[in-house]
Amino acid sequence: MAVKTDEAIREVVREKYAEAARRVVIGRSASCGCCGGASDGPDPVTKDLYSALEASELPEAAVLASLGCGNPTALADLKPGETVLDLGSGGGIDVLLSARRVGPTGKAYGLDMTDDMLALARENQRKAGVTNVEFLKGEIEHIPLPDRSVDVVISNCVINLSADKGRVLREAFRVLKPGGRFAVSDILFRGAVPEAVRKNMELWVGCVAGALEEREYRTLLADAGFAAVGIETTRVYGLEDSRAIVAGTPAEREALARDLDGRIVSAFVRATKPASRGGCCGPECCA
Repeated sequence: MAVKTDEAIREVVREKYAEAARRVVIGRSASCGCCGGASDGPDPVTKDLYSALEASELPEAAVLASLGCGNPTALADLKPGETVLDLGSGGGIDVLLSARRVGPTGKAYGLDMTDDMLALARENQRKAGVTNVEFLKGEIEHIPLPDRSVDVVISNCVINLSADKGRVLREAFRVLKPGGRFAVSDILFRGAVPEAVRKNMELWVGCVAGALEEREYRTLLADAGFAAVGIETTRVYGLEDSRAIVAGTPAEREALARDLDGRIVSAFVRATKPASRGGCCGPECCA
């Protein structure tokens, strides 16, 4: 199925992640087959992201619902009293971990567009007994928070799902306070993305078809007003991983997997909103 419009992408993503939430409710892992893969084995993108200690601190459903490609809560170096926003918060695992790190004087927001995921996240919050958390319904292209209201924006393999990543990054910049930090895990692509991958809706939902090249990501961050951009590759997906990620007939999967071998990576992406110096520090004024 060819990607036609932003709305078409959004609706397919919404339904796939609603399906993932429903799988968790009946006690099954959301990661198997939900990150684009056609394999029945462990998802190579979502496996082994959290320590046993982190997993033990949270409800099982929060861990089962993890569909990320990294651990942005470790990346962000959160401090007590800070306000954190997780874009595309899913079952809430990163929000709940963030809430523990910022402590009772801080706050963690989770933003998601899927009702099933929001219901699951709020139930996970209740089970975890965490009170400094609020889950919001909305799209990451239109964040329902005021300007300069959060210290840190995190996200876990969600920005690549948006068809308008520039808008997402501008919105992240808008809601950050001057000096605020952008710290996300995301999927990146090495080299040009094959057209067959771009047109595959399943691979878009699976974080691959919508992935940017590192140069594109850096450019969009700079255009949004961010400074001190850093990108660190954390995992490279080889041929066997690619076979598990791609969808289609056996012949199509093998051809795509060979084309993608070593070209898909997970990465930590960091950037900072410049502190105000009495003027305007980017596309919108920081002061």
